[in-house]
Amino acid sequence: MLRASHIPNLICVMRIILVAPIVVTLLSGDFRLALLLIFIAGFSDGLDGFLAKRFDWRTRLGGLLDPAADKLLMLAVFLTLTYIGLTPLWLAAVVIGRDLIIVCGATAYNVLIGPVRPDPSPISKLNTACQLLYMLQVIAQQAFGWPLSASILITGAGVLFTSVISGLDYVLRWSAKALAEHRA
Repeated sequence: MLRASHIPNLICVMRIILVAPIVVTLLSGDFRLALLLIFIAGFSDGLDGFLAKRFDWRTRLGGLLDPAADKLLMLAVFLTLTYIGLTPLWLAAVVIGRDLIIVCGATAYNVLIGPVRPDPSPISKLNTACQLLYMLQVIAQQAFGWPLSASILITGAGVLFTSVISGLDYVLRWSAKALAEHRA
């Protein structure tokens, strides 16, 4: 039975469905449309979060769907930008490697210790912002000829730095939690 409290989850599912058209538009070179679709995905991310918090429509499923939708979008766009030669392979490997480590760690924690409650750290949120800014800059440069390549290079360095630091942060924090739970 569909209830109003399901709206944030439905918006999340819509965001997941948007990934395919975003990839297709990038592959076809329609960078302006890709930017528009990414902005729609970003708006929907903010909207579902607002609704969940404002009306207390938070669910465990939503807590899992929201970061999964974000990661799927980031992964798909990074892979596509790498495939079409706009992002270096090593940067995509760092971004994807970090996410794989986090997912594997969360899965292990869930199986061995207990349910994982998403708890992104400030450095992780900064990493997400850097990744998003980098993707938007790369696509905007193709669509509009700006920003300058130097700006993209600096943002890419920010992605590298925050990916490594936030990946280490996750490993250390969740390892400490796992050890504390194991000892308890």
